[in-house]
Amino acid sequence: MIKVNIRKKLHGSGGEMELKCDFTIEKNNFLAISGPSGSGKTTLLRIIAGLEECEGEIIIESEIWQNERMKLPPQKREVGFVFQDFALFPNMNVLENLLYVKKDKKFANELLEMTGLTELAKRYPNTLSGGQKQRVALCRALMRKPKILLMDEPFSALDMSMREKLQNDIIEFHRKFDLTTIMVSHSPSEIYRLSNKMIVLNNGKIEKFASPKELLLKTSGSAKFAFEGKIIDIVEVDVINIAVISIANQIVEVVISKKEAKELKIGDKVIVSSKAYNPLIRKMMSD
Repeated sequence: MIKVNIRKKLHGSGGEMELKCDFTIEKNNFLAISGPSGSGKTTLLRIIAGLEECEGEIIIESEIWQNERMKLPPQKREVGFVFQDFALFPNMNVLENLLYVKKDKKFANELLEMTGLTELAKRYPNTLSGGQKQRVALCRALMRKPKILLMDEPFSALDMSMREKLQNDIIEFHRKFDLTTIMVSHSPSEIYRLSNKMIVLNNGKIEKFASPKELLLKTSGSAKFAFEGKIIDIVEVDVINIAVISIANQIVEVVISKKEAKELKIGDKVIVSSKAYNPLIRKMMSD
C-alpha cells in the first residue's frame, strides 16, 4: 500500500497556495494525476522522490520514507523518475547513461533489448530522436528496479505513433517489474489507456479521485461519444442556428435548435455527444 499525506506552501502564478494531498493506492496500481498547469502536479512527484521538502508523511509498503521525525534521502528511496525533458547526460552514450545509475550491464542490455535500443547502445543523446531519448530515459529510471515509477508528462514531446509505442513499453514494464506507477498527464486517452486510478488536482487540492472510467467517460444513456468544449460563436445561417465549438485543438460546428440558441451563449462550457450518429449538445453544470 502507498500512502501519501503531505503539505507544502507554493508560490504560483496566482499567488501563494498550499499543496495538500492525502491519498492511498494499492501496490501495483497505475495512478494518473491530471489538472491545470500550476496546480502542483510536478511538485507532488518531486516530493515523493525526495527532491523537495514538505510536511507530512509518505509510507511505501510499510516502509516510512518520511514523517514528522525523519526523511529518507532521495538516493535511498526506491524510485525511478522519467522527466519531461529526458534529463540524459549528453557526454555519456546510451549504455553509459544506464550504467551510471547501477553497474549492472546484464540488466541494462536486457532493458535496451526490450525497448529495441540495443543497436543504439553506443550512440550519444544528441544523435537520438525524441522517442529514442524517452525510451532511454525510461530504461534508466528502471535500472534501480524501483518500487515506484514516477513519470512527468512522458509523452508530451512525442508524435502520436511514438506515443503509442512508448505506451506499449510502459505497459509491459509496469506488469513485468511489478511496479506501482504514478504519471502526470494532460491527455485523457493516455490516462484512460494506462491507468486504473486517477486524481484531478486543482490549486494544490485533490478535486476528484476515482477510476479513469468514472472521471473521463461522461456519456449517458446510449451516447456513442462525448467531448467537452467551449462555445466560441453562435451564428444563424438561413433558417438554422449553428454553435461553433472549440474542442481540444479542433473547431467544430453543431446545429442547434432555436431554444438552444437562446439559452446558450459564447463562453459556455458544453458537452457534445452523439446518439445514433446524431450530434447533441448540452450545457455543462458548474462545479
